[in-house]
Amino acid sequence: MSHELISKKDLLDLTGISYGQLYRWKRKNLIPEDWFIRKSTFTGQETFFPKQKILERIEKIQTMKENLSLDELADMFSPAASSLKLTAKELISKGVASESVMNFFLDQTGVSGEFPFEEILNLYMLSSMLESGDIQLDEGRMLLELLKEHSSQLQKKDSIIIFIRKLGISSCLILMNGEEVFFEKGTKMVARLSITKCMEELKTKLL
Repeated sequence: MSHELISKKDLLDLTGISYGQLYRWKRKNLIPEDWFIRKSTFTGQETFFPKQKILERIEKIQTMKENLSLDELADMFSPAASSLKLTAKELISKGVASESVMNFFLDQTGVSGEFPFEEILNLYMLSSMLESGDIQLDEGRMLLELLKEHSSQLQKKDSIIIFIRKLGISSCLILMNGEEVFFEKGTKMVARLSITKCMEELKTKLL
């Protein structure tokens, strides 16, 4: 995973945004506080950002700010769970999951009535992996068990779900805070999914 940084000056030049816009978005919580990294340079203290993350975030803000208020954008980017609840039929109509994935999810979880946001997110992540062909149904069960076991932690940090296979045997793990992970020889990473990114995509569908 890349840890490349970009300076504030280079960021403003590259994206065409102003200093004022950048810090307004920070005050509105569109850009996380911990992305502003202070480092000593030969000219003194300068501010840097995780390059890939900040460029993706600014592109999304610029694309969506014409249709959404800054407060709505802040809610979309927030790791806090939304209070929105929807039925299975509504989620299918909004494209969160197909009917077949929904039926599989219901069989495995027993969820009924209106879905809280946490279950909607789990459904969306399951759907993303199954529909892409990255995982099979038995691995989908493994994913749901993992999400259920660690649900209280997943929306608090920058988490990544990883599926690996070796000799036809699958494993599923959660990587917290973007730390590097290394596997033994012969292990293949077959799927990688950012929970934060899924939350943003999901909230866009639900808006």
